[in-house]
Amino acid sequence: MPGHHISDQQVFLFMTHRRQHTQAVAAAKAGISERSARRIENDPQLPSQKKKERHWRTRADPLEPFWPRIEELLQIDGIIAVTVFETLQDEFGEDAVPDAIRRTLERRIARWRALHGGEKDIFFPQHHEPGRQGLSDFTVCDSLKVTVAGETLAYRLYHFRLAASGWEHAAVVLGGESFAALSEHLQDALWKLGGAPAEHRSDSLSAAYKNLDADAQRDFTRSYDELCRHYGMLATRNNRGEAHENGSIEGPHAHLKRRLDQALRRRGSRDFVSIEAWREFVEAQVCRFPLRIDPVFPSRIDPGEGMSRRAGFGSSW
Repeated sequence: MPGHHISDQQVFLFMTHRRQHTQAVAAAKAGISERSARRIENDPQLPSQKKKERHWRTRADPLEPFWPRIEELLQIDGIIAVTVFETLQDEFGEDAVPDAIRRTLERRIARWRALHGGEKDIFFPQHHEPGRQGLSDFTVCDSLKVTVAGETLAYRLYHFRLAASGWEHAAVVLGGESFAALSEHLQDALWKLGGAPAEHRSDSLSAAYKNLDADAQRDFTRSYDELCRHYGMLATRNNRGEAHENGSIEGPHAHLKRRLDQALRRRGSRDFVSIEAWREFVEAQVCRFPLRIDPVFPSRIDPGEGMSRRAGFGSSW
C-alpha cells in the first residue's frame, strides 16, 4: 500500500507465490503492488539489505563551535587527542565541553588525521592477572628538556605500575638509582595504592650496583629482598640487558613521558622556579588521569604498619 514500507516477510511471500502464480496474483497475495513486484524481480535484495546511510544529523554537532580551535591545536607538532580535549575543557569549561563528547572528539580527530596525519602505531595487548604483578623502574627524561631557574636539571623519574590495571605512581629522583630512592618511592606507591601486589618486578638494577663493592652489593640485595618480604611481595628481576622482559613498565615509560611532554607544551614553558614545583607538576599530571582501581585492592597489608617501618628500610642507605 502507498506510504508503507515493504518488509522482508512480504518479499519472501511474494517470491514463494511467484513460483505458481502470475506476478499480479503473487503481488496481491503478498499485499504489495504490481509495480513493487516488478522492482523486486529486477532486484531480489531484501529491504533490510538496502538500508541507506543517513546524510542528515539527528542532533546539533557538539564540536562545531570549537572546531576552529581544534584545528588550530592539531597544528601543534606531536599533540594527541586527549590533550586537545583537556585544553578545550580548560578554555571553555566542562559545562561547554562535557566528558560525554570525548569519544566523539577522538573519532573526529582520527578521521581528520586519516587525511592529514601519519600512520598509527601497532601494539599487541597482553593479559595480566589482577593483583599479581607490580613493576618499578627508573627512566631518564632528558628529552623533556626541563630546567629549574634556567639551569638544566639532572634527574630521573621513578615509575611504579600495576601490570593488570595500569595504576601508576611517578616521582622525581635527583641523582642516580639507589636503594634509598627505590625504597622511598616504592613504599610511597604502595601506601597510595592501599595494598601490595603478589610480585614486585624490577630490572637488573645494574645502575644501582655500579659503584658498590661486593659487600655493599650483597647488603643492597638483602635489603631489597627484606623490603619486598615486609610487604608480602615476591622480588623478581629481569635478565641484564633484556629490557623487553620488563615490557609492562618500559612501554608505559614512553606514555608517561609523552603525557608530561604534552602538558609542558600546553604550559608553554619547560622552566620551573624550583625542583619542588617540577615535582608537584609531575604528580599533578599522574593524578589527573582517572584513577584505575585493580579489583583486588585494597589488599592484605596495613598502610599504617608500612609507614611505621619505612625509616628502617631507608635510613641505612
